[in-house]
Amino acid sequence: MKPRIKICGLTRLEDLRSAVDAGADAIGLVFYAKSPRHVDLALAAELARAVPPFITIVGLFVNADPALVRQTLAAVPIHLLQFHGDEDEAYCRQFDRPFVKAARVKPGMDLVQYASAFPSAQAILLDAFVDGYGGGGKVFDWTLVPKDLKTPIILSGGLDSGNVADAIARLRPAAVDVSSGVELNDGAKGIKDAEKIRAFVAAVRAA
Repeated sequence: MKPRIKICGLTRLEDLRSAVDAGADAIGLVFYAKSPRHVDLALAAELARAVPPFITIVGLFVNADPALVRQTLAAVPIHLLQFHGDEDEAYCRQFDRPFVKAARVKPGMDLVQYASAFPSAQAILLDAFVDGYGGGGKVFDWTLVPKDLKTPIILSGGLDSGNVADAIARLRPAAVDVSSGVELNDGAKGIKDAEKIRAFVAAVRAA
């Protein structure tokens, strides 16, 4: 089964349309105020209205007050929650919405044990351990992913059109998640490059 593709950290309507036109399966909206890719509720609702049927809208949160998550869910039609902080299973389950839990991978981390702590998660998202939460554009050591990890994985962290095929061949993830790898070269975080999005999706489809 080919891995699903999520383009994350979208902040502009034209970038969302580029992701949809390229064939992305999911788009990610960041509701973490400290992120340069953060979107407020008004912009998020505008972006969500432009998403056609059968494309998943993912909302990313980091240690958010539950009231903020509920406020966001009331304003934006989010299909899947993505938690990137120190949330536990009970926190993640309270919103009655499918969720994935991010793991910031580093040497010595027991990913099997980590995944077992989130039995109701649809998947574990593997990202590099960097300052802040996600979007660092750093690749982690893929050999740290154990072969006996039963939970489906979403691979993130420094992916781009040049390395994603190798990542898929090695880890066979259920999905891949890209943000900085499809952004403009001028360092403008949250501003995507349509050609990079097309190249990324094409590389995944060909893998």
